[in-house]
Amino acid sequence: MARWWVGWLLLAIIMAGGALNTAVADDPGEVYVLTASGSINPGMAEFILDGLATAEKVRAEALIIELDTPGGLDTSMRQIAQGIINAKVPVVVFVSPKGARAASAGLIITLASHVAAMAPGTNIGAAHPVAIGTQKMDKEMAAKVVNDMAAYVRSLAAERQRNADWAEKAVRQSVSITATEAQKLRVVEILADDLLDLLKKLDGRVIRLNQESRTLKTANATVVYFSAGLRHRVLKRLADPNIAIILMMIGLAGLYFELAHPGAVLPGVLGGICLLLAFYAFQTLPVNFIGLMLLVLGFIFFLLEIYVTSYGLLSIAGIIALALGGLMLYRDQGSGMAISLSVLLTVIGAISLFFLVITGLAVRAQMRKPLSGRAGLVGEPGVALTDLNPHGKVLVQGTYWDAQATEFIPKDAPVEVVEMHGLRLVVRRLAKS
Repeated sequence: MARWWVGWLLLAIIMAGGALNTAVADDPGEVYVLTASGSINPGMAEFILDGLATAEKVRAEALIIELDTPGGLDTSMRQIAQGIINAKVPVVVFVSPKGARAASAGLIITLASHVAAMAPGTNIGAAHPVAIGTQKMDKEMAAKVVNDMAAYVRSLAAERQRNADWAEKAVRQSVSITATEAQKLRVVEILADDLLDLLKKLDGRVIRLNQESRTLKTANATVVYFSAGLRHRVLKRLADPNIAIILMMIGLAGLYFELAHPGAVLPGVLGGICLLLAFYAFQTLPVNFIGLMLLVLGFIFFLLEIYVTSYGLLSIAGIIALALGGLMLYRDQGSGMAISLSVLLTVIGAISLFFLVITGLAVRAQMRKPLSGRAGLVGEPGVALTDLNPHGKVLVQGTYWDAQATEFIPKDAPVEVVEMHGLRLVVRRLAKS
């Protein structure tokens, strides 16, 4: 009888263990989702790679990147693509929401993903490499860059069993297609209206991850949103050309104010901080240094206006240098890395007005008649306290002075200071008005 109960107990334990293992095996786990919107820059690359590392650490079922980008930097794009290719969790790139795009660098990132999806009303392509912020490439260099990018996209497409011919065409001819066309041409695998629809369509899909087959279980997965931290947001903003030029202009204005009015301290401190942040942004962005030098030259012209009588010519030259420098700093060729014209005109106008006002105040202060000391007394009116023949006493600026007149001046007559010798004033009679 005891053996019979032991047997039933062992059978129950085995069945419970099997049920537990089945439950664990069927556990869909977590799906991490991050939103990558804007240009592909160092801040964006760090954000995506940190999200990927977090998903790997918790062994997430998948990482979904909701992508909407006009393109960006080649180095940042390759960092992201390399991270996705070597990922230890499945990575799904979802071009969304409706109206979004995966242009230029966005196409390469999409091709690197294990599963590519698009929302209706989105587009993908236009991946022809361009020079940003530098001089135009010659034909030989341009051909090398295009061939390198074409080989790169073909290798990515072949690795993910996608349309390598069209991917190369997107690089060489800069073609772009809609979401429906992308699915027909085997550029992407899934069309999904939103994230919930995507999770349903991903469920049960078999992918290759590190040479192994893996079945995705996303239908009932817990969605965890990976949000950008303060560091990611700051780096992303600093890598924006519009923010970079605003920081540089504020920095130059702060230093200019400090040099024009020594001892103010605060403008110089803020200006130095803004300049350092601007230089960090320029380090992460492909900057045309001729444009950068024009901005600095404009600052120098405004500074010289204080010390050189140019009748406004240096100020005009400074405004022109600032405008040309801003226009040349970056060149927009569909990369999303150019300065907005409205932002540029607003910043140049505001900074130029600031420089002109401060320069005007400084010049006016230099030309103003001294209010104290020897030079401050010359030309001041007074009253003769005694007869001046030629010596006597006068009252000037509320103070009694020994005076010497160039002519006889009777008591109580108005006088004017002509010059000063030591503590003695030389005065002349002032005609009554």
